[in-house]
Amino acid sequence: MADYAIGDIQGCYSDFMRLLDKLQFDPANDKLWLAGDMVSRGEDSLATLRFIKSLDSSSVACVLGNHDVSLIAMHYGLLKPHSSLKPIMKATDREELIAWLSTQPFIQVDKARKICMAHAGLPPQWKVKTAVKYSAEIQQALQSDDVKRWLKKVYGDSPKKWKKSLTGYDRHRYILNAFTRMRFLKNNGELTFNHKYSPKQLKKMKHQATRMKYIPWYAYKNRKNTNYCILFGHWASLGFYQGNNVIGLDSGCVWGNRLSGVKLDDISAKTKAISVSCDRAK
Repeated sequence: MADYAIGDIQGCYSDFMRLLDKLQFDPANDKLWLAGDMVSRGEDSLATLRFIKSLDSSSVACVLGNHDVSLIAMHYGLLKPHSSLKPIMKATDREELIAWLSTQPFIQVDKARKICMAHAGLPPQWKVKTAVKYSAEIQQALQSDDVKRWLKKVYGDSPKKWKKSLTGYDRHRYILNAFTRMRFLKNNGELTFNHKYSPKQLKKMKHQATRMKYIPWYAYKNRKNTNYCILFGHWASLGFYQGNNVIGLDSGCVWGNRLSGVKLDDISAKTKAISVSCDRAK
């Protein structure tokens, strides 16, 4: 028996299957933790989603990423479908797939092993136990009869700074963005969506003001969730990353790099990625 965490699949079904073969994944005994962005851009998002949905809940623990939420919004006619997602839009089981996807949380937690997973990570102001409550808030909205209106209202970039006093759509918009879109923070703790660079790439930029202005969320001082190892995806330019008691799992498969996972039973300061190449053009 083994538990494995895998980064952003993004519809790269054949690469996903090859990684599962390499892991010798047995759904009868093993469990997958999937870091979100299960669909979009890859060659077969429909097969990917169908396979994950087919697994028993004891064999898979998912979190929603920004592309997964966008697929739900596309289902309700709020966004134009990406070309790679049109097969899902035409699928006879589309309603079932979207209904299942809408029940998935934004955070998974293993209290015994002090491990949690969220697609983009956790803001430094949040403890893990409060992040679970915030996930439940927006998960409830995502499953409500008013989901179409909710999705329409929560798309946006503001507010960018967390306050417990936030209410309504502003509160939910921040929570959704933090779970699914966060990479860098400004010095004052605000979310910023200006850059998809890696921290190393940002350091090479010419303007010192730009370099000093942005901090990776996991490197922010006085982070309140360092008591858990946080697994996340979303940051392809970062690649597989370990440090600050976090593990970044998005190694850019959909961009022709690698699809990576780790064995959760072996989490340590020197955890190594288990990966397969994704070297064809996407």
